[in-house]
Amino acid sequence: MSRIGKAPISIPSGVNVTIKDNVVTVKGPKGELHQTINPAITVEVEEGHVVVKRSSDEKEQRAMHGLYRSLINNMVIGVAQGYKKELELVGVGYRATSAGQLLELALGYSHPIQMMLPSEISVQAVTDRKSNPIITLESADKQLIGQVCAKIRSLRKPEPYKGKGVRFKGEVIRRKAGKSAKV
Repeated sequence: MSRIGKAPISIPSGVNVTIKDNVVTVKGPKGELHQTINPAITVEVEEGHVVVKRSSDEKEQRAMHGLYRSLINNMVIGVAQGYKKELELVGVGYRATSAGQLLELALGYSHPIQMMLPSEISVQAVTDRKSNPIITLESADKQLIGQVCAKIRSLRKPEPYKGKGVRFKGEVIRRKAGKSAKV
């Protein structure tokens, strides 16, 4: 039995979970999220908890059991508290500015990079003197915010020699030694 799948999900106050035609809808103060569920998996709301069950012990259904439980749990946490990720731009001349859903990045290329972010994500770019620029992303959808962060990071991944690039705040980059001079 899946240890993750059989754990019930507690529903915090202010969050409403409904199931209709294999679609789980979670509404809360931070927004509304939907997830389509495989027909082999059943989802029930009982006494302030969401319970995910499977019909058989086949390998595929065991895998989906834990997956859907985690997805629904992420949705409940997202609409109740939300998710926040911070990216740090390390490098001379690296800048970030945000205006609405438009994020403009200067990452050492010949031109600035402009990204239109989905409406579900709120973005804030802060540049303080004597510190690296920080991009803060907030959303109720954990999958979407992770995908957008990965896309921004892929524009200039941190390199191992000087550590320059876009990294998650607090991320540790393994550094390499450069060329050694001949003696």
